[in-house]
Amino acid sequence: MRIAALLESDPGAALRGALRLLGEHPGNREAILLLATARGRTGDPQAASEALRALVAAEPRSAVLHLELGRALLAQGDTTQALTAFTSAVRLEPHLAEAWRELSGVHAARGESGDCDAAYARFTELAQPESHLAEAAAALAQERFADTESLLKRELARAPQDVAALRLLAEVAAAREDYPLAEQLLGECLRLAPGYARARFELARVLHEQQKAEPMLPLLERLLAQDPGNMRYRILQAAAYGLLGRTDRATELLTAVLADFPDNEAVWLAYGHAQRAAGRLGEAIVGYRRCLELRPGFGEAWFSLANLKTYRFTTAEVAAMRGQLAREDLHGGDRLHFEFALGKALEDAGEFAESFTHYARGNARRRAAVRYDPHRISSLVQRSRDLYTPEFMAARAGCGSPAADPIFVVGLPRSGSTLIEQILASHSQVEGTRELTDVVGFALELSARSEKTAPPAYPRAVASLSCEQLTALGERYLAQTRPYRLLGRPRFIDKAPINFLHIGLIHLMLPNARIIDARRAPLACCFANFKQHFQKGVWFTYSLEDLGQFYRDYVALMAHFDAVLPGRVHRVQYEDLVGDLEGEVRRLLDYCGLPFEERCLRFYETRRVVQTASSEQVRQPLYPEGVDQWRNYEPWLGPLKEALGELAGPRHAGGSSPARR
Repeated sequence: MRIAALLESDPGAALRGALRLLGEHPGNREAILLLATARGRTGDPQAASEALRALVAAEPRSAVLHLELGRALLAQGDTTQALTAFTSAVRLEPHLAEAWRELSGVHAARGESGDCDAAYARFTELAQPESHLAEAAAALAQERFADTESLLKRELARAPQDVAALRLLAEVAAAREDYPLAEQLLGECLRLAPGYARARFELARVLHEQQKAEPMLPLLERLLAQDPGNMRYRILQAAAYGLLGRTDRATELLTAVLADFPDNEAVWLAYGHAQRAAGRLGEAIVGYRRCLELRPGFGEAWFSLANLKTYRFTTAEVAAMRGQLAREDLHGGDRLHFEFALGKALEDAGEFAESFTHYARGNARRRAAVRYDPHRISSLVQRSRDLYTPEFMAARAGCGSPAADPIFVVGLPRSGSTLIEQILASHSQVEGTRELTDVVGFALELSARSEKTAPPAYPRAVASLSCEQLTALGERYLAQTRPYRLLGRPRFIDKAPINFLHIGLIHLMLPNARIIDARRAPLACCFANFKQHFQKGVWFTYSLEDLGQFYRDYVALMAHFDAVLPGRVHRVQYEDLVGDLEGEVRRLLDYCGLPFEERCLRFYETRRVVQTASSEQVRQPLYPEGVDQWRNYEPWLGPLKEALGELAGPRHAGGSSPARR
């Protein structure tokens, strides 16, 4: 027993001990098994398999011997005979969990994904490999992320390949909206345990949070092959099709799920989201209300109604939300959604003081849950200004893909970017897609080139890219975004506001792409973000101080590119667009090299998938009343004004743009 205990920690010592034991007890079965196992662990699988074959021949009904023989054969690279050995082990002893895990691994090595997943599911059922992490799982459920992380790192220091601990750590990263880290951890889980269904599902969820629809589908197809009726898998599959703009397919899938789970609020919520994206507002409201019939405390359903922007709550509904918020047992996620939903309801009712209180509470809860350092953005902006000089750009003239297909709409959220997208997507030559994440993905890849102790690699790493590499990056962007271009039009829109941080990279890899800066007056834009609960990623919106600093950084970087690349970026001021729609649309189309089309002025008649918070607003004509809504909250915006500095002054409050590009 003492020698066996050394197999994991010190296999060399286990080998020496087994040799001594066998010398004292020649022919002892346990000693021979220990010796064979130790030889396998110390890099001599051939000797191990020879010894184990002899033991198996002597005791052919020993499942443990077949298991160890399979391990030795697998170490030699003989997957065929290893498969036979592991299959014999589980046939002889169906409850031998370790044999099922090994069987899963050998099926994976042979490319037999279905058998791999089935075997790992059986291992999970027998071994319950997550039971030792109960304390960490409980801390995660209570949103004690620091405690969860500490417990899991302690476990991983002891057992670095504990896939259950890696998966839980990925869930902590996802809860903090660090999706690249979560994706990396889950990828490692599946490398170590290719049949681990829960890790595969969590990876699909993380990809969904990053709006990476294409790689979600094969993951979900594999999961559904093992468990075709699984409600969560089917909902996520529908969401992936929704991200790809295939809302009819998403609705078809969700309708089938509803037939099987008619009383599940999560399915009705997903159904409501799909109908909203497709522009079927009435059906969306039906879905959200059905959620509330099934679970009145479902905060996300209340928020989804509020987030339609055009929905008006009744007095009874406002009272119901207040009652839910008064509950001491209300889940933190539900409470967060109620704060924002009630803030919107009270804003519509003209009760601005109480409305602001709820918005502030919701933002405070969100800010406490995420890791956001505003100085990192300021540093990135400064590094970009230092790198992208006129000389740097001139030295790379002629690089990049010559394609003029993309039209990038950048800026801040809630700045009118969805409106600009809707106007352009109303043109016969332009297709609207969604907030694509490909450029951010390229930036993350370039960031990964630095050592942890070195200065941040991005955007510095752009300087190391050759003309050929920049061209290849542009072509790769076009290839990756092609699945979102369902109409086959010559031009398409990439409306990801955060891409303003990557204008230098965009210009170098796609020099003929158009770039539009959607600009809104500082106080109006920042407060519109503050009262909007974003489901993911927009970390700077959860405090007035962070918003003010972010807006300042944004303006500074855009001014830099105006100076370095005069005329490269076209600015559309939201207030000007509201005041002179036709004039601004004509200037916009002229910049894009597109002929004027009257239907761009009737953008609200265009039926297309819209997946942002402004989806219902852009399906209505423009009204000037929304321009100064922030003034209702001016008494509480002192911290925002202080953070904005001179940008909070009268010159920047709204109205005509000082310059058009």
